[in-house]
Amino acid sequence: MRRGLRAMLRTRVFDDRLFRAHRQGKTSFYMKSTGEEAIGAAQALVLERQDMCFPTYRAMSWLHARDYPLIDMVNQIFSNASDPLHGRQLPILFSARDYGFYSLSGNLGTRYGHAVGWAMASAYRQSDSLALAYCGEGSTAEGDFHESLTFAAVYQAPVILCVTNNQWAISSFAGLAGTQDTTFAARAIGYGLPGLRVDGNDFLAVAAATQWAAERARANKGATLIELFTYRATGHSTSDDPTRYRPRDEAEHWPLGDPIERLRQHLVRIGEWDAQRHDDLIAQLDAEVRAAVREGEAIGTLGRSKPPLSEMFEGVFAEPDWRLIEQRREAGA
Repeated sequence: MRRGLRAMLRTRVFDDRLFRAHRQGKTSFYMKSTGEEAIGAAQALVLERQDMCFPTYRAMSWLHARDYPLIDMVNQIFSNASDPLHGRQLPILFSARDYGFYSLSGNLGTRYGHAVGWAMASAYRQSDSLALAYCGEGSTAEGDFHESLTFAAVYQAPVILCVTNNQWAISSFAGLAGTQDTTFAARAIGYGLPGLRVDGNDFLAVAAATQWAAERARANKGATLIELFTYRATGHSTSDDPTRYRPRDEAEHWPLGDPIERLRQHLVRIGEWDAQRHDDLIAQLDAEVRAAVREGEAIGTLGRSKPPLSEMFEGVFAEPDWRLIEQRREAGA
């Protein structure tokens, strides 16, 4: 639980610092995870290192829970010369295979099919590794969602399929996706799969449900659908103004409670935490994030430092054909 609290606080501190960096023109884009930190943190700590997460852009607490280097995150967001993805992804669309974090896509729902396929391949190899995938509640209307559940059910894929219901699909309320009639968890029934609805702001509830689904998958009993009922406390992205479509003070009331505060209070009640340790941890994390940002800024921020132009031509073909070779020559790379 202390590791989970640390991961969630690290995510919150990092988000606040890099959001400000965007406002200062140091990066082109950013998306905060505020209100949803418990989900990625709990699941990253429950699952095994060989399992693979197929994330959405508000699952960064997974990386923080697994101590992904802060400087690598900063460099990727700044798209500078040390960007570990060599400028091939938008800011915050991370890829960290060694940390069980599949390449992130801004098109939600697309990773469901990849996760089911990865899980099926794991089963064919007779491995006990499993896949976990996220999509937003709005993405349940996509064909990817239904096709993936079909394959997962038919082939008993060892996969955990999560619907992160943060109540807002950009500017559309979740009710437009059918929540007035039933839950997203209930959609599992039509595919013969178990469906769980979990308080996504309760670190322990997320951990327990994930543990149950993981044990079920490793016992060759197939997939589980988990609806994580949570709350997006900030705008969809730095391009969004949430006051245009929801009450201006809604986030201040924390409809489900701040997940960080809820876990902090629980740890205090059982004698595993106190106010001084909490303040010390925040100060420590703030110093670590500040140091990483300064290191990234020294390499370069948006437009002031870029990966080599030659990276544009790498990873296109296993063996470059004549057109790629000619294009590279013309570009002087």
